[in-house]
Amino acid sequence: MVDAITSATTTTQPRPAGFSGASAGADFQTFLTMLTAQLKNQDPLNPMESTDFAIQLATFAGVEQQALSNRFLEQMVGQSGGGGIAGWIGKEARTTAPVWFGDRAVTLDVAPHALADSVQLVTRDANGREITREEIGPGSGQVDWMGRTEDGGTLHQGAYSFTLESRRAGELIAETRVPAYARIVEAQFDSAGGRVVFEGGGSAPAGEVTALRDPA
Repeated sequence: MVDAITSATTTTQPRPAGFSGASAGADFQTFLTMLTAQLKNQDPLNPMESTDFAIQLATFAGVEQQALSNRFLEQMVGQSGGGGIAGWIGKEARTTAPVWFGDRAVTLDVAPHALADSVQLVTRDANGREITREEIGPGSGQVDWMGRTEDGGTLHQGAYSFTLESRRAGELIAETRVPAYARIVEAQFDSAGGRVVFEGGGSAPAGEVTALRDPA
């Protein structure tokens, strides 16, 4: 079981001028309108369970937060141009792309569903094959993944990706990709805003990087 979840400060770029939460507010208002209509038109003999209501609200909040992060990074890349991401080389990026595991731990940013009472971390190799599955606590935060196998050994060097399976009362209520930090070794420029290449050869569009930090 992974139980050493610790908080850490993530260094991100300043919010670009003109970045606004107006879209997020509009989306939330739309969500409330739809939810109100759903409640008004529900079957009085089979009303919505309070747990279902809470799950919908928590799920929307998580998706909206991710959307805000993505829009922020996209605007940052667009305003800085290709030369901007060149300054990212040497930093660690938070990404859901496969990351390299070598001779040191990989920092994961875990955020289970708010209503989960059981959470499993699933590790997959570069081919998408499940390698390990382990129970972790329901808390959110950063945890160092050591690449341990079920028999106590250590996984081979390679690229790995991670997902969280959140359950409540044994039922799967959310399955989400887990962001991890990987060191940027190269920046590639193109009309789409550029790509960053990570240690080990993996890469991702610059707009999909959700945070930057200096190496520990």
